[in-house]
Amino acid sequence: MKVWIPVVVASAVVLAGCQTPMTNTQKGAAIGAVAGALIGKGTGDHDKSRYVWGAAVGALAGSAIGNYMDRQEQQFREELSGSGVEVIRDGDNIRLQLPSNITFATDSSQIASNFDPILVDVARVLREYEKTTMVVEGHTDSTGSAEYNQQLSESRAWAVSNHLARNGVDTRRITIMGYGESQPVATNDTASGRQLNRRVELRIVPNRA
Repeated sequence: MKVWIPVVVASAVVLAGCQTPMTNTQKGAAIGAVAGALIGKGTGDHDKSRYVWGAAVGALAGSAIGNYMDRQEQQFREELSGSGVEVIRDGDNIRLQLPSNITFATDSSQIASNFDPILVDVARVLREYEKTTMVVEGHTDSTGSAEYNQQLSESRAWAVSNHLARNGVDTRRITIMGYGESQPVATNDTASGRQLNRRVELRIVPNRA
């Protein structure tokens, strides 16, 4: 399955002439003024794919975007400190990287019992900051067949999505994507690289007015 996700990139246009560093709040104001909305539509050829944007409760505009995401990022960092989940800021988006070695048993899509309370914490923050949508992405290393890895990546993404839904996150805000082995973040030639590639990521995006 190959899925292309449209991305609106306005920051380069707005920020190109800036001579001094900008805060995330200021960037949000600039990007919001030019980009307007980051709401796309995608399709896939797998019946387990769900790709819905813009269904969040409420929306954000202008300088409110950066401030809102700043506060959400800080709360994620506080809630997930020491959990093994990496919180990554990417412009106005937030990525939560869940390594498979702490989330799932080997070759399994069942969430490890000791990781359950961590996802409860993630859901708590997502419920509080409801003016966002999110993509739950499953990724694998290249060990095994591409077909098997695709299925495993989807199953793990669905497991995380279902857990969030059981803990009160509105399913209209959630998109499920499985990428299999197609998007490695490290080499698959080493054990440490393969471990980094086995992951689930939550990509959290502000719902723009």
